[in-house]
Amino acid sequence: MKSPQACKYLYGLIGYPLVHSFSRDYFNQKFIAEDIDAQYLNFEIEDLGLLMEVIAEYPNLNGLNVTAPYKEAVIPYLDSLDDDAREIGAVNVIRFIRDKKTGELQELRGYNSDVVGFGKTIEGILTPLRTSAMVLGTGGAAKAVSAAFSKYDIPVQLVSRRKSERTLVYEEITKAMVAEYKIIVNATPVGKYPHEDQYPDFPYRFLTKDHICYDLIYNPEETMFMKNSAKYGAETKNGIEMLLLQAFDSYEIWTQDIM
Repeated sequence: MKSPQACKYLYGLIGYPLVHSFSRDYFNQKFIAEDIDAQYLNFEIEDLGLLMEVIAEYPNLNGLNVTAPYKEAVIPYLDSLDDDAREIGAVNVIRFIRDKKTGELQELRGYNSDVVGFGKTIEGILTPLRTSAMVLGTGGAAKAVSAAFSKYDIPVQLVSRRKSERTLVYEEITKAMVAEYKIIVNATPVGKYPHEDQYPDFPYRFLTKDHICYDLIYNPEETMFMKNSAKYGAETKNGIEMLLLQAFDSYEIWTQDIM
């Protein structure tokens, strides 16, 4: 395999920590299958200030995915945002706009493909009883999920460990609230590998067969959040479909002008 600097196109993922990257395997297999002179790398950076050093080191870098904890913090480093990213205040895709003759970097533009990825899965989870959602978390992923629900006119109640005007804390969730919100989404990293034994402090005992409990985590395939929810009869779903859909959207964003 070529060195990353020798490829025509380079892409990657920034975040910390990056214990396991679905994206790296997915995109590198895609590039090989389609005979594209490109590679995808993980850039595990403990300090987001190192981003500009990464960009300087790899002049063939043409796009990045962004994961926790940088989906919101990366925005000041960008030159522009698309409408979804601007509205949500979170970015998970960066497109490098370069001069086609010189390769000089002209603009870093931020997008949010989580909205698209999650949005395309919504119709498959709706039933006549599932008309409102409770979203656990208030970070970039929760904002994307909430934005996707809004496009379907589905009201959302956010839950966080910290109380605010727009959010509940977990201790405030009642049986009546769980009965009202029959779509429960875990948009936190709690339960993600390598901490598979953890789960959000949600009152699972109030769930029923009419609920769906959707965990955005995909590793492990069945989280403790999902197991606890299934114990009380709820339908469960992990984040692999959303991940695949947002990965495809990332590819479309990066390659719209070059492939």
